[in-house]
Amino acid sequence: MLLTEKIRTTKPLIMGVLNVTPDSFSDGGLFSDQECALHHAQDMARQGADIIDVGGESTRPGADPTGASAQIARIAPVIKELRHLLPHDTLISVDTSLSEVAEAGLSAGATIINDVTAGRADPSLFGLIAERGVPIVLMHMQGTPRTMQDDPRYRDVVEEVLGFLMERADAAQAAGIRSENIILDPGIGFGKRKDDNLVLLANLNRFAATGYATLLGTSRKRFMGAVCNESRPRELLAATVATTALGVMAGINIFRVHDIRENRQAADVAFAIKQKESLTQRRNDAT
Repeated sequence: MLLTEKIRTTKPLIMGVLNVTPDSFSDGGLFSDQECALHHAQDMARQGADIIDVGGESTRPGADPTGASAQIARIAPVIKELRHLLPHDTLISVDTSLSEVAEAGLSAGATIINDVTAGRADPSLFGLIAERGVPIVLMHMQGTPRTMQDDPRYRDVVEEVLGFLMERADAAQAAGIRSENIILDPGIGFGKRKDDNLVLLANLNRFAATGYATLLGTSRKRFMGAVCNESRPRELLAATVATTALGVMAGINIFRVHDIRENRQAADVAFAIKQKESLTQRRNDAT
């Protein structure tokens, strides 16, 4: 089933994070070995992941960029093997902002591109996406991974992030990408202060109301640790689950997480509640 069909016809989707990198913020080095990466991806699929998001470059705060050739060497063999190992309805995405890496990932068997720069890093990317007819995630980020947490500032974070994403969606469509293949991500933790992230989470319904598919990525992020007084990313599972439930109630479609089983449960329960809420509203409107 294609991603656009899944979004229209199923419950919220869980995207499992597979960082085949040595330096990602909470799992760097754990899955840089191909055998470990393949095993972890299959485990995530068994736990309920609808999408496996394979990344060969860390975008943690302060990270330096990784060249296309190094990213391709990390992701392409893994994606090629996963296409044979995963259930046929489990989708694979490539977490990259470079068209060369995206093309290698798509050729290996991926069907989604997840770009933290929303097409700004490589002007060729939108053309590739339009040609291949695949979905792309457009994420908001102030600055670059190296600089994004150097005192980010906003006058109105919701309006500015929303305005940026709508502008990038317009640019994507101008390049020939179909609107149903555009997914918007407010970029929680990317060039935002703690309060900026909290305000965005309080207004997720604004993003869900754009008419585009939406993605939320809060998994293990440090702003939640600041709220919970917890400095260890891997200890932020309960906090992540709370934001997943919140996102489902706000109408978000896809959740990018490290911990699949727990977030799958949270999404399923929240979605069941949301369906009853909608039914109650329809009954009230009819009376």
